[in-house]
Amino acid sequence: MSPLPLTTFLGAFLLAFPALFSIVNPFGSALIFKEATADRTAAERHYLARRIAIYTAFLLIGAMWIGGYVLSFFGISLGALRVAGGLVVTVSAWGLLMEPQRHEDRKVADAAPAHGDPEDVAFFPLTMPLTAGSGTIAIAIALTSQQPADRLGAIAYMAGASLAVLAIAALVFVSYRWSDGVIAWLGRRGAHIVSRLTAFILLCVGIQIISTGVTSLAAAILAPIHH
Repeated sequence: MSPLPLTTFLGAFLLAFPALFSIVNPFGSALIFKEATADRTAAERHYLARRIAIYTAFLLIGAMWIGGYVLSFFGISLGALRVAGGLVVTVSAWGLLMEPQRHEDRKVADAAPAHGDPEDVAFFPLTMPLTAGSGTIAIAIALTSQQPADRLGAIAYMAGASLAVLAIAALVFVSYRWSDGVIAWLGRRGAHIVSRLTAFILLCVGIQIISTGVTSLAAAILAPIHH
């Protein structure tokens, strides 16, 4: 049995929040946001922080609520989805844990062309891929694989996971809105420490999802034998 009560609202939140926090890394991304918008006025940065948070929330919630159904449409079983999703989470976590600077350098490169009208750059490149890139979307979809089979449990799970997304979006807004304070409080070294710690949590989440998927696949394979 999973150590997390995934059929509950709280269990889903406790699974999704650290997983998304580690890949989004609002504090570390705030440093990059500050550099990418250094030539903008305070009012423009505040506007961008608000728009990026809103876009991030819609993007990740959409990925969670729709992504799983799209994969199911192609006949992918829940067990296979869990194993594949767990592998995506695990590989992403391993990269963040062992090569965090490479991940940050890629974000810096993606955010570099953030010039022009604030509305034009709020979604691309400052929301995607700086804040919520393809890896973040893949993890959001992978999290849907953990929802229970029963309808009430699935609703509670998705509600808890959606609240986790909103909490991450709120952290993005706070971190970007007050990026000067984040830099003064954490600094680059502090942001890297937070990134490493949360990456390890993400690695554990990935292994847990793989374990659940393997159990589901094994049960499906062995069921006809027992009958």
